[in-house]
Amino acid sequence: MASAREIQSRMQSIKDTMKITSAMYMISSSKMQKAKKSLADTEPFFFGQRNAVARFMQCVPDTKNIFFGKEGVPEDQKKRGYIVITADKGLAGAYNHNVLKLASEEIEKHPQSELFVVGELGRQYFMKKNVYIDGEFSYTVQNPTLYRARHIGLQMIDKYESGELDEVYIIYTKMINAFKMEADMFQILPLHREEYLHRNLQGYNDQMMFHPSVETLLDNLVPNVVCGFIYGALVESYASEHNSRMMAMQTATDSAKKMLHDLEIEYNRVRQAAITQEIIEVIAGAKAQKSKKK
Repeated sequence: MASAREIQSRMQSIKDTMKITSAMYMISSSKMQKAKKSLADTEPFFFGQRNAVARFMQCVPDTKNIFFGKEGVPEDQKKRGYIVITADKGLAGAYNHNVLKLASEEIEKHPQSELFVVGELGRQYFMKKNVYIDGEFSYTVQNPTLYRARHIGLQMIDKYESGELDEVYIIYTKMINAFKMEADMFQILPLHREEYLHRNLQGYNDQMMFHPSVETLLDNLVPNVVCGFIYGALVESYASEHNSRMMAMQTATDSAKKMLHDLEIEYNRVRQAAITQEIIEVIAGAKAQKSKKK
């Protein structure tokens, strides 16, 4: 059995750890709320842009714009690109594991695909697995911005237009609610024609004139939509990361409290045993002195 001093030392160490986990919980909570606000502030803009694209498509449904698919490329010969969004650090539960698992499965299915990684943990993971990374966005994921989303988006668009890629997917963590996040993947290039052709657009007048042409308008508008998808994924991944970290820190704090409770019981037992031992020794000494006097 450990001594009372050893138990006290362990209890103090756990209390110090609890201070760290509690502080990390509060920091992640603040950052998550900030990320969710940033996404809510920009969503109307990108939603409006998607509506504008849908409006053009519904007026000219037979457009052959490259952003809505390339013709003549067999499914088994398509060159795919995957943008994988991870965190820069751990201590976030299964957040990074789930994204990397999904990305690894997709790369295994399509070994000729190109990989683009955002986040330090993702880069380290694929480097250790000897998986070639075609593009690295070395800036931190801790501060998702429209500028960074545009930087990623324009590179993907250049590769798509030049024929280096036929499809581009983004793998990120989708935040379903405060208690559930899951790794998700969606296609950002080419856009799904049917989704825009059947988009519900209330209050729009179908009579439109295009200048200089609908193709030119789409060529300038669709890149903004693609960047909006990427920005949304960056911010939602960032919010999911901190939500996962909050849950992990809360679990760690609860475990620490349970350990403290168990150690307090053990400490009281050891302390009581020591007091009992001292009483026994005093009584034994008193009896010995009494025997000497007799």
